This record gives sequence, C-alpha cells and structure tokens, in this order.
Amino acid sequence: MMSWAVAFRLRQYAKSSLWIIPLFGLLLGAILARLAQALDGTFQLPADWRYSASTASTVLSAIVGAMVGLLGFVVTIGVLVVQQATGTLSPRYMRLWYRDRLQKSVLATFAGTFAFAFSLLRSVEEDSVPDLGVTLAGLAVAVSLLLLLIYLNRFTHNLRPVAIADLVTRFGERVLARWVAEVGLPAVQYGEHGKPLPGEARTLVRSERAGSIQAFHVAGLKAAAVRHGCTFVLTHPVGDFVPAGTTLIEVHGGTSQPDPRQLMGLVALGVERTIEQDPAFALRILVDIAIRALSPAVNDPTTAVQILDHIEEFLHVVGRNELRADYAIGDDRGRPLLLFPGRTWEDYLQLAVTEIRDFGVRSTQTCRRLRALLEGLLDVLPDRHLAAVRAELRLLDESVQRNFTDPAGRATAQVGDRQGIGGGRPRPSTPPG
Repeated sequence: MMSWAVAFRLRQYAKSSLWIIPLFGLLLGAILARLAQALDGTFQLPADWRYSASTASTVLSAIVGAMVGLLGFVVTIGVLVVQQATGTLSPRYMRLWYRDRLQKSVLATFAGTFAFAFSLLRSVEEDSVPDLGVTLAGLAVAVSLLLLLIYLNRFTHNLRPVAIADLVTRFGERVLARWVAEVGLPAVQYGEHGKPLPGEARTLVRSERAGSIQAFHVAGLKAAAVRHGCTFVLTHPVGDFVPAGTTLIEVHGGTSQPDPRQLMGLVALGVERTIEQDPAFALRILVDIAIRALSPAVNDPTTAVQILDHIEEFLHVVGRNELRADYAIGDDRGRPLLLFPGRTWEDYLQLAVTEIRDFGVRSTQTCRRLRALLEGLLDVLPDRHLAAVRAELRLLDESVQRNFTDPAGRATAQVGDRQGIGGGRPRPSTPPG
C-alpha cells in the first residue's frame, strides 16, 4: 500500500503542477466533441447555426491556431512571473503561485477548446458538418478570451509586492488556524523538565534520505502509538532540513516493536519546506520580500514598510494563539502518545523582525515602521508575550544608536510611524484631556 508520506508528496506535486489540470481539459474537450457530434442532427438548429463545409473548416482551423497561440502567450506570462518573483520578490513564493487555480483553469480551457475544435475539424465533410459543435467552439473561444482578460487583470494587479504580501498573509493565517485546531491541546510537559517518559528510547527511527520535513501524519502516529502501546517523540519540527541518517522519531516504551519503515511513511520529506503544516513559512516569504527590497541592488524601503504592515497583521494573529515549544498528545487516560517540537511566540517574533532590522537599520522609515509595529504589539498582546517585544525594542534602540551618529537623525529614527515617514506622532504618555 502507498504510505501517507508518498501520498502527501503526490498531493503536493498535483497542487503545484501546471500540466495535470490542462491535461484533463484536453481530454474533456475531445470527449465533448464526440458528444456534440452525437447530438448534432437530433434536434432542429436555428438557421444562424448552420455552416457550409468550407466555413466550418475555416472557423475550426482558426480556433485551433488561436488556442495554440494563446497557450504560448500564457506560458510566456508564466515565465515572466517566475523571473520577477525570483529577481525582485522571493523564490519561496513560487510554491504558492504554482497553485493558482485561475491560471490552471485558463490553461485547461485553452487546451480543451483546442481539442474540441481539432476533433470537430477531422469530422467536417462536404455532406456532413457538425453545426452544433462549430457554434459551441465559438462560444468556447469567447469564454477563453474572457478568462484570459480576467487572468491578465488579476496578475497585473497581484504581482505587486503588497498584493503578494496580502495573499501570503491570508494563506499563512489559514494554515495557522488549521494547525492550532489540530494540535491545540492542553499543555503537558514531558521529558527533561516535566513528567518522565515511559522508559528510555528503545528504537531510533532514522531518515533514509536527506530532505526538509514537510509534514507528519498526526492521526497516523497516534494510532500507531496506541497499537504498540508506546510513545513517539519527534526530534525535529516541521521545516527542519535533516541529513540522511538523522534520528527523526524516538520510540519510548511499548508492548510491541513498530516497523521503522511504517513510521517513516508517516513523515513526509521533500526538497524544500511547504506551508501545509508550517505557518512560519509564510512569514519567511514576507521577510524575504522585505529584505530584498532593502538590499542595495533594489533600495526600496517603502516596499519594506508595506510588507511590515502585513507582517504586523500576521504577528497579531500569532500572538492571539496559544503556542508552545513542545506539544504532547495523549490518550483518554493521560498517557502520552505523541510528542513533537513547535514554535513559540518568540520564534515567530524573531523571524519577523531580526533580518529586517539588520538590513533596514540605515533606513529611517524602516526603523520608524518597525518601532510602530513593536509598540502596536505592546498595546494588544497578552502579558506573557510582552517581554519578548520589549527585548526587540531594546535591540532596535541599540541598532539605531550605532548607525545614526547625528542626533537629529537619531531622534527622527526613534519615532514610531506606521507610514514610515509622514504619519508618525509621539505616543502620549497619558490620555489627552
């Protein structure tokens, strides 16, 4: 039987593939052409829907050529998107762009219209013209052109960094909500600083190949732990790259010995991270776009400020959730079944601001927007998160002190401003009035 990890990788491949859906469109077009030929002549068509053999051949030939040309046009746009994303945005964003359903729908419609028209063209004869099919082919061309205009409009607007940041943020928030709902159980501490684990690790399950941990099957690991009466401890969080031979799972206790190959089939490894169980990957993409805008080659701090708007939104969502460094999932009697590391609020905050502070510390508006972000978090987050925010504010102050030697410039950079420059006001120490 196919393991869960293999099925996961196949799903990931299907989601990012640009040829599977168009292939279905191609097959569907050929099938619909046969259906149109079978229906032709079964009912009376309007006079405007009747064509001569030469007209039908000309129309269908033009449609076939047009669809091939439009397919090449869309592929060209895709190549330009890849160039822009890898050059000015983040190569990591491409994993989300490949999943765009509109792009796949456009390609599938073009391929289906091509197959439909080509199949009908082969059946045109002097005494037999597929009148219904020719009319439907014309309607398919109209639909294809409409989808093409929608596609061009969408990508013309959505290739701006701020639009991509909004898309990535919403994607990451959905993944975070789904992940918290799946593993957001009462905190139970086991191991070195908590309750003892049931015996020493009797089995170490090692990775057979190198790769990034893309996901693991929570329900499958729980069921295996129940079946063998043991506790599984995952040694690395989702997103870590592990060399071949690295210990991935420790098996503690148990009434029977689990098969290491079956356990490895519940952990998906790949060439790079995915966002499926890794909401921090969305934050990684946002930070990549911001620091690329701050690089000397681009020198666009305003884009970095706009990305910080969405980073702040994501941090607010993260800060409202109960995140832990370690998760423990147990049975009804409280016996631990599955333990695995997670990411804390401090991890997300450090990822969000450290590199932007390092690369943007010489930019006045970046420093001001970063300060406004941190001060805004102080206003809304629960007390347990505030120490980390204050520590980041101190690091920002120290960076500004080191890099702005002019007192006036230093004073300007130390004012929080949500617009970077032009919208900042000193925070009042007491409410007005």
